[in-house]
Amino acid sequence: MKRFYKAGLALTLAICAYKARAQKITKDTLQLDSVLVRESRSKSLPEVSGQYIFSGKKTNIIYADPGKANLAGNVARTLFSQVPGINVWEMDGSGLQLNIGTRGTDVHRSIETNIRQNGYNTNSDVVGYPENHYSMPFQAIGEVQYVRGASALQFGSQFGGMVNFKIKQPDMTKAFGFESEQTAGSNRFFNSYSAIVGKVGKVSYYAYFDARNGDGWRPNAAFNYHAYYANIKYQFTEKGSLSFQFSRSDYVQQIAGGLTDADFNANNRSSNRFRNYFKPAINIPAVIFNYDFSNNTKLEVTSHVLFGERSSVQFIAPANINDTVNTTLNSYNPRQVDRDHYKSFTTEARLLHNYNIGSVRSTLTTGLRYADGSTHRQQKGVGTTNTNFDLGLVKDYGIDLDLNAVNYAAFVEDLFRITDKFSFTPGVRYEGIKTTINGVVNSQSTDVNYKRNRNFPLFGAGLQYQLSNTTQLYGNISQAYRPYIYAAVTPADQLTRVDPDMKDSKGYNADLGYRGKIGQVLTFDVNGFFVHYANRAGTLTVQDDAGVNHLYLTTIGDANAKGIEAYAELSLIRAFNPTSGSDLRLFNTLAYTHGRYTTGAINVNGTNMDLKGHQIEGTPDWTNRTGLTYLNNHITATLLFSYVGKNFSDANNTAFNPAGASGIVPSYKVVDWAFNYRFLKNYHVNFNINNIFNEKYFTRRINMYPGPGILPADGISFNIGLGVKL
Repeated sequence: MKRFYKAGLALTLAICAYKARAQKITKDTLQLDSVLVRESRSKSLPEVSGQYIFSGKKTNIIYADPGKANLAGNVARTLFSQVPGINVWEMDGSGLQLNIGTRGTDVHRSIETNIRQNGYNTNSDVVGYPENHYSMPFQAIGEVQYVRGASALQFGSQFGGMVNFKIKQPDMTKAFGFESEQTAGSNRFFNSYSAIVGKVGKVSYYAYFDARNGDGWRPNAAFNYHAYYANIKYQFTEKGSLSFQFSRSDYVQQIAGGLTDADFNANNRSSNRFRNYFKPAINIPAVIFNYDFSNNTKLEVTSHVLFGERSSVQFIAPANINDTVNTTLNSYNPRQVDRDHYKSFTTEARLLHNYNIGSVRSTLTTGLRYADGSTHRQQKGVGTTNTNFDLGLVKDYGIDLDLNAVNYAAFVEDLFRITDKFSFTPGVRYEGIKTTINGVVNSQSTDVNYKRNRNFPLFGAGLQYQLSNTTQLYGNISQAYRPYIYAAVTPADQLTRVDPDMKDSKGYNADLGYRGKIGQVLTFDVNGFFVHYANRAGTLTVQDDAGVNHLYLTTIGDANAKGIEAYAELSLIRAFNPTSGSDLRLFNTLAYTHGRYTTGAINVNGTNMDLKGHQIEGTPDWTNRTGLTYLNNHITATLLFSYVGKNFSDANNTAFNPAGASGIVPSYKVVDWAFNYRFLKNYHVNFNINNIFNEKYFTRRINMYPGPGILPADGISFNIGLGVKL
């Protein structure tokens, strides 16, 4: 298998070396009845967009197309299929959580990725608990902007880069427009998406409502999801606008729980949990002010509030313990109740200015950020013995903490165009964090009173050279950091000690690549990368003066991730007939990631085990996705093959655990198909089949929520949708 994927890399590199006459990047135009649809062949962001500089950085741009991805089901592996190296944790087929990571970062609710919508953060607590509980429907996405490690200077911490979901914009050509799509599928799946759009005078608007429910592929996996969004934009002058936005997502999901290896091998669709539930509800009101002082100077100020909660009630025990009636109690066992309440305020101001040095134009961008985020965490409450979603308590919370982090930052980046072809982009960011934790652990047996101030200067630079009108060399190196999360400085019980000098994770990202487009034939992007990730957090075993062993939360070691990411898309029809109304496109997305610990140790059953040479947890060496897309005046259809290599679920690289909570995550292969047909100008029908060959696989083991144990991925499933746009 490795030989095959190395051959795939060689093929991708060979294709990228193909020589043809360079032409300017254009947009393909398809005639659909009387409707024009333009599809960009560019896969990377422009040098400058809005108030942002992307020159010299590893970037991707994704357009949400129902003929290329399962949008109604929010299937992330199909949406991100043309981004090399994306690792997707598939917890279930409901599409309720976005779990992505890259280059050795944690995929759990995209915790190490700076997730944004329309430019503002959606992570629940960006500094202290940056899991992303907010979930938008993929049908609402206009485009996705993805910037890798060099994003740290303009967007802040996280080694996983920045992902910005841009919601569809108002239609300026009509006073009122309407779109709707109703989708039904296997396992009683149903999704209803509707939106209104238009412009009246100086006011434009776009709003949607989405509802999704189903039974899930496994038993005890039912879900009920809602999402709301409204954007009202007031263009008060030709130069200035003010947008008012509100977003909300909420759902209740029954959690089928984890499996042991034996249970998974016997029946990967089984479940021994039926009383476990999870409910997040996130609200995000935002105000965006834009003003163009001139054609060369533009200001954007974004302020948003995030408030909401995540609540769960679970019978938490190893996967080999069934949730059955306790004969001693003559009832089910009490469940554990955990609740977080989030409240944060953030303002970011960005100014972009174009200026000339001689006859060559350069671009400066600078910005300020202030964020104040609070989390009220209540965990280990003893819940009822009921079977429904019930957050009631019979015994108070074992952990009750008030967590607060204030974050301020300033940055500047300057795109110096030394010549018409060559540019240099240095940058610097300064971050400050003030963390405060107060409360009790184990019902007042352990008081927590923690305060810490930290400051981070970050530096970086990028280079870009335009080899031709449509191809370019790019490279960058940028420092990054990940603040330690609240859990890293909060004892779990009386026996856990916290390192008073706990360090934030620090390091840097570097890229060197070649990308572009050659005529109508080829679009490509090939790059090498290196990530140094120091001071990863973890737990060690230490002995106090009395000879008692304690768990010790501290920084456990350093890791490096290096490798190659390659993308190539070959046109099989328009390469020979550029004016053809149809095309057949073959693409390949390949990543090799060698992620290994270079130093460190971690506690395993009371013993500190050396980590040097161990594979970074959750990081497969090989990831490959190959797709074939056909498109004409009415049809877009994509057949996608995905391969993800084996990896380990923990830093110790445990091969097997009878309870299933740790061990090898085997390699797997999945085939998906998406089809969309447009007819009668305003209507369309789409059809999706996921996991066509019913591959038996899983993407993650876990020792906490929503397991513990193996979390099986969905088998074969389908949906069909009918839509209208007026």
